Amino acid sequence: MIAIVDYGMGNIRSVEKGFLKVGADAMVTSNPKVISDAKAIVLPGVGAFKDCMKNLDDLKLLDTVVREIQKGKPYLGICLGLQILFTESEEFGICKGLDVFKGRVVKFRFPDDSDLKIPHMGWNTVMLTPPPPIFDEIPDNSYFYFVHSFYVIPEDEEIIAGRTEYGLEFTSMVWKDNIFATQFHPEKSQELGLKILKGFGEFANKA
Repeated sequence: MIAIVDYGMGNIRSVEKGFLKVGADAMVTSNPKVISDAKAIVLPGVGAFKDCMKNLDDLKLLDTVVREIQKGKPYLGICLGLQILFTESEEFGICKGLDVFKGRVVKFRFPDDSDLKIPHMGWNTVMLTPPPPIFDEIPDNSYFYFVHSFYVIPEDEEIIAGRTEYGLEFTSMVWKDNIFATQFHPEKSQELGLKILKGFGEFANKA
């Protein structure tokens, strides 16, 4: 069973529906024991980094999530679920993250005369560098759906699995061992997004 972590933020149910649509056994939960017993963890979310960390802490889920990741349990982070993996975010002042990966979360900054809007919202391409195993049969430079104002800057470039252009080239996906995380939303990215969810489910079953 895949545990989709419910911490009171974001598009939890649409992620669950996506997994169920591709035949994966997924369950929304905020129970630490259920998360510990699950085959894999998915942490989605839309909103503020600080609120995400506070809600996880209030639910006593921070230690559980980090412990299970460190044990090698497959993890899929979506949007905020990517960002909180890093050391800190500058959103609303410096806020500490899970520090699974060293790096920072920073805001897009463009000149006043720029045509680019914040948040970065809509469809954009992802350059795979290289593709993680859950991206089987997904072509390079495919389009996925984004909605975010902040992006991650990893210290270790070897974990970068995807890059996207929006005024600058930013990290849109990371991958290391059991950890997969995307800035874009697979559950909102139609057929290719469902392929990612299916690929993660298959990876979890083999783990």
